[in-house]
Amino acid sequence: MKKINQYIFRSLCIVLSLCIFSSCEETTYEFGSITNPSNIEITAEIIGQDATNPNGDGSGVVNFTATADNALSYKYVFNGSESVEPSGRKTYNFSELGVNTYTVTVVAIGTAGVSSSKTIQVDVLATYSPPDDLKTKLYGFNPADPTASSSKTWRIKSEVDGHFGLGPVGGTIFGEWYQASANEKDGVGMYDDRYIFNSDGTVMHVTNGDVFGRINLIDELGGTGGTVDGSDVLNYEFNDYTENWTLTAPGGVETLTITGNGFIGYYIGNHSYQIFDRGTPNELVLKITDANNEFDWWFLLTSQTVVTPPPPVFVHNTLVWEDDFNTDGAPDPTKWTYDIGTGTNGWGNNEVQYYTNRADNAVVENGNLVITAKSESFSGSNYTSARLKTEGLFEFEYGRVEVRAKLPEGMGTWPAIWMLGANFSTVGWPFSGEIDIMEQTGADKNTVLATCHWQDTASNTKADFSQNTSISNATSEFHLYTLEWTSEKVSVYLDNVKYYELANNADLPFNQDFFLILNVAMGGTLGGAIDGSFTQATMEVDYIRVYQ
Repeated sequence: MKKINQYIFRSLCIVLSLCIFSSCEETTYEFGSITNPSNIEITAEIIGQDATNPNGDGSGVVNFTATADNALSYKYVFNGSESVEPSGRKTYNFSELGVNTYTVTVVAIGTAGVSSSKTIQVDVLATYSPPDDLKTKLYGFNPADPTASSSKTWRIKSEVDGHFGLGPVGGTIFGEWYQASANEKDGVGMYDDRYIFNSDGTVMHVTNGDVFGRINLIDELGGTGGTVDGSDVLNYEFNDYTENWTLTAPGGVETLTITGNGFIGYYIGNHSYQIFDRGTPNELVLKITDANNEFDWWFLLTSQTVVTPPPPVFVHNTLVWEDDFNTDGAPDPTKWTYDIGTGTNGWGNNEVQYYTNRADNAVVENGNLVITAKSESFSGSNYTSARLKTEGLFEFEYGRVEVRAKLPEGMGTWPAIWMLGANFSTVGWPFSGEIDIMEQTGADKNTVLATCHWQDTASNTKADFSQNTSISNATSEFHLYTLEWTSEKVSVYLDNVKYYELANNADLPFNQDFFLILNVAMGGTLGGAIDGSFTQATMEVDYIRVYQ
């Protein structure tokens, strides 16, 4: 009886399997004709090769070209390292001194991944020996102990202007056509990368999970994901890897080559970097032509570690007032009121907007206060916006103000997070005093500034003190703008890094109650010329908090 039950069970399983198989057959997949690549041809151009120099000019540079019937792409394999080259072209910089025989394999890849391969051997002369000072700079070579192991870590020097750029092929000016400003490419997958060069000829690229590169070319890495932004791919998912490096000097130009698909900073399908300048301590300037032969790309590297300043220690730490903007609709009327109109003379700054209290210009939505400046005809003005204030509702003397905000785009916009003395309506400006926690001009969206204005009683003239700092992604990312205000000083921070300080004293008006103001102006003394194609722009405020 037990054997019969087992037989029935097996029979049912077979029937069920046939049903499933039959169901699966309803979907067919067509790959077309799948043909292995054939007739692989590999040519090797040894630079400087002639009748007198059969193994080249000693630079060690060889240009390979592969062709094959029915091939869609090619992969080069040398010394255990693989490099995908869709064009079939690959340059190797062989650096082992003397005449050496090198074996290079080319894999021709066809439809559905089928492949064929062919191997070639080349005899190449290399006479270049990197100078000790270059080896010391790159990986910490010690001439007193040449066999000692050493390594050095490099990174893109993102904190300075001109750390990344592009220019014409063959150019001699760093980033002649474009130079990234300090921290401009923050968050794209480049600045957290580290390149560890070791004395054993290996280099480890620590990607922290993602990299940055050129559209179409970056797919050679075989990673996944990423966000396409014009011709760039941001945050392409790619893990840490190790390749080999060599130093050569083709044509007398010091060149750093990384094997396989190894790269620095921004993937552009080429792997040999001209060392353009190494004269500055702890810095290297590299130049490389992309695989499309469109541009020369420039990189400024530093071996200095990132110095992260300690978090600031604030005097005021008890929360006394806040608005987190968590209720959609109009701003809370118990916390905010409005300035309305044009101030008859552009609020004293030649501004051209009309301030309203409409939802079109100020509304709370999705957890943010959204102040929108718009191009529209309204009450005799060509632009509208909003200016919110806590006057008569919340006023305070001394404290820490934190505002997390994203600033508006567009030439001509003038966003501000600021304060006026509560006696403004009686004594006027600048006698009331003004503290600008954040302002941004209409022409420069990579800078913010902080300013204090007051009346100098000694000279009976208006006085002010202003300082600015660089900022990246101010219009696309939220940043923290902070004021720390005491009887001794007025300090302003960007993302918890202090860049402004004014010594306070009894002769200044910064020893009384002030109220808060948030607004976006158009044009005027700081807004400047307005883009003729401007339609609208927004300042978004995540929260504002006051501590005492």
